[in-house]
Amino acid sequence: MKKKQMKNPRNAYGEKLVELGEKNKNIVVLDADLSKSTKTIMFAKEFPDRFFEMGIAEANMISTAAGLASCGKIPFASTFAVFATGRVYDQIRMDLAYSQSNVKIFATHGGISVGKDGASHQMIEDIALMRALPNMTVLAPSDATQTSKIVELMADHVGPMYARVGRANAPILYEPEYMETLELGKGMIVEEGDDVSILACGTMVDTALDAQRHLKKKNISAKIIDMHTIKPLDEKLVLKCAKETGHIITIEEHSVIGGLGAAVAETLAEQSRDPVGFYRMGIRDHFCESGDPADLLKKYKLDQAAITKTAEKLVND
Repeated sequence: MKKKQMKNPRNAYGEKLVELGEKNKNIVVLDADLSKSTKTIMFAKEFPDRFFEMGIAEANMISTAAGLASCGKIPFASTFAVFATGRVYDQIRMDLAYSQSNVKIFATHGGISVGKDGASHQMIEDIALMRALPNMTVLAPSDATQTSKIVELMADHVGPMYARVGRANAPILYEPEYMETLELGKGMIVEEGDDVSILACGTMVDTALDAQRHLKKKNISAKIIDMHTIKPLDEKLVLKCAKETGHIITIEEHSVIGGLGAAVAETLAEQSRDPVGFYRMGIRDHFCESGDPADLLKKYKLDQAAITKTAEKLVND
């Protein structure tokens, strides 16, 4: 198999901020003492007068971003996912969602693949928290190319938004021209298939594609969907998958409660007229622990082998 080309989505975020900053002087960036990790340091070096280092004061960062938005600026506020949502939920709820502020929260280090930082930093509830807020758009790009395009769309979209990426380098799944037609709220059919639909987001899209290749050897045809927008969910595509394959698996580096799997389950329960076998893959209502990222993903059944086994069982039962 050809070796995958890798690039960290965090680097794509930093590079795109600089590109956007050159074109639009209203773009401003805030960080909470983690700019080297979130890569907003790239913007800080190019536009120091439009970068605000808020220190370890995430709540203040969000409220300041809302104030800047009220003055016509387009703020991107960044820190780790565990701090970007859990530590500052009240400020996000009132200053951004309720007020419909044009603030973009871009969080890094989401999920359990932060590894050895342990449960205190393994954010598995952020999508659920943000998805529950009225007016909030929720995004989870899957590679560096898609991240770059989504950041561009975030800058153009008016209203509060939340996006999360992981910590590690990730395979490049898409060429830039493939992103030209990407739309917020519209899932991407990455591979066609007839037997089962695997709906994945973020870091799990590449793993789902690996599983698809293994399933093919078992004569199981899997449709792979990159559901980069979790809210608003592409309900039409979910129902299309239910009708065409009759089996759906969701996979996310997040709790199965309140995330992509929950959103798809709600859509199927309320709208599907077709019988469908359905299973959510994710963290099942518990905290994880410190460990090597690959070991953690294997233990919590978020690796290729687990997806392949789950799909095989769902189709054959």
